[in-house]
Amino acid sequence: MKYKKYKLGDICKIFGRIGFRGYTTEDLVSSPANGAISLSPSNIVDGVMDLSKCTYINWEKYEESPEIKIASNDIVIVKTGNSYGRTAIIRNVEHPMTLNPQFVVLKNIQINPVYLSYFLKTDEFQKQVYGIVGGSAIPTLSQENLARLIVRVPNENIQNTIADILDSLEGKIEVNKRINDNLEAMAKQLYDYWFVQFDFPNEEGKPYKSSGGAMVWNDKLKREIPEGWYAENICKIANILSGGTPSKAVDEYWNNGTIPFFGPTDCNGSVFQIKTADHITQKGLEHCASSLFEEGIVIITARGSIGKLVIVGTPMAMNQSCYALQSKEGEYEYLYFLTTQLIDCLKAKGSGSVFKSIIASDIEHSTLCIATENVVSDFCKKVKPLFEKLKANTIEIAELTKQRDELLPLLMNGQASVNSD
Repeated sequence: MKYKKYKLGDICKIFGRIGFRGYTTEDLVSSPANGAISLSPSNIVDGVMDLSKCTYINWEKYEESPEIKIASNDIVIVKTGNSYGRTAIIRNVEHPMTLNPQFVVLKNIQINPVYLSYFLKTDEFQKQVYGIVGGSAIPTLSQENLARLIVRVPNENIQNTIADILDSLEGKIEVNKRINDNLEAMAKQLYDYWFVQFDFPNEEGKPYKSSGGAMVWNDKLKREIPEGWYAENICKIANILSGGTPSKAVDEYWNNGTIPFFGPTDCNGSVFQIKTADHITQKGLEHCASSLFEEGIVIITARGSIGKLVIVGTPMAMNQSCYALQSKEGEYEYLYFLTTQLIDCLKAKGSGSVFKSIIASDIEHSTLCIATENVVSDFCKKVKPLFEKLKANTIEIAELTKQRDELLPLLMNGQASVNSD
């Protein structure tokens, strides 16, 4: 396959937020009605733009920098910080968007922008990025240096074909993610109905509280709860387990490891955790404080990205920045959502202070409303099919992602045949 080589700056325009047009917390607004999305590196998840959680800046700041207003088929690249080089294409703009100072944006792209977005993810391009900033105390990729990096470009038909092949896999991944979002929302809605509004089915199948079910004042919680329910910490229904990291200095603990090793940075927004960046060996597992956690255990991140939750979807170990919660009855669905309430409780306690970490005593001293076993069991039976589908979709996402990532360099290097007729 024949390619032409171009400097990135010759096939697009590169823009960043000008220093004196930066913004402060005073420019932030809470609602999309009052401002534009300001993209940050955390919005890029698995190489795709994720706008489920956004920061907004006021309209005045947005209008101040028209050159970085985001349009469809623009490509953003993280230029500074630990995630430098991370990149994603903007597929659609449903709400006005701009950049925070950590990004640059590629505009007026003269080749297929989808092809370019995939090329920027290749080892070939990322090694060039690392060659500029690797080893720096504060990694920074200037627009001038970025413009000089080399992009290999085949003819237009091959560009389009490569983009279509990779996009077909990406499309399947995104469909599964949307289905999972809906499945989680359905399960969460039922949880809130039963355990927050207390309208679980009574003996006649009617909503408990709305139908006049007995409510009892609880002194610990300072509110009424259903009769028979009680106030207790989450340890009443789950065991708290901790993790640990085997020595990085011992190669046999890590080299060719096959046991997934979870850390807070592995969280990607999925309910189930299937894959991890790191793996350890059996010897590594034997020489660290972590156990091998089985499927259905809930992991809570305690440092770094604090308060994120996942359910173990395949046996894995974890580092010391997490806690694992193991349901005593084996019904993890209720435990998962109850743990989200635990996180809300901890955040409320920490209001006005920096929420830097979670320790075991924080969990043990947080009082929650615990339902009776029969109601918990009924709920878990109701939502189990939703969670099973969530898990199956997550496994398929991992498999499709692996296919895409393995196919990417083969297509770019001409090692996989491309029919461009």
